[in-house]
Amino acid sequence: AYLLMRVLKEMCSSVRNILADGGYRGELVDNIRKKFGYVIQVVISAYKEQGFRPIQKRWIVERTFSWMDYNRRLCRNYELTFDSAEEMVKLAAIRLLLRKI
Repeated sequence: AYLLMRVLKEMCSSVRNILADGGYRGELVDNIRKKFGYVIQVVISAYKEQGFRPIQKRWIVERTFSWMDYNRRLCRNYELTFDSAEEMVKLAAIRLLLRKI
């Protein structure tokens, strides 16, 4: 998480709030707030009490991952380098956008 926050700080200075899963609770949230200045909002699902209800903003990410898994090369890790894997994700996104036109 610290490596990701450092890269995020170098690339995107406008990001202030980060949504995280329930596994990122505890002192990690406080340490990142002190060191990098980001506010991490931990989203916890109340599935057992309320039944299925989409979590705000999280369903957008889950839906996008589902669309990406439609491509055979992205459903498994076939790429040998990180750069080629990144390019395959870009190609999949381009394909999704072209289908929407």
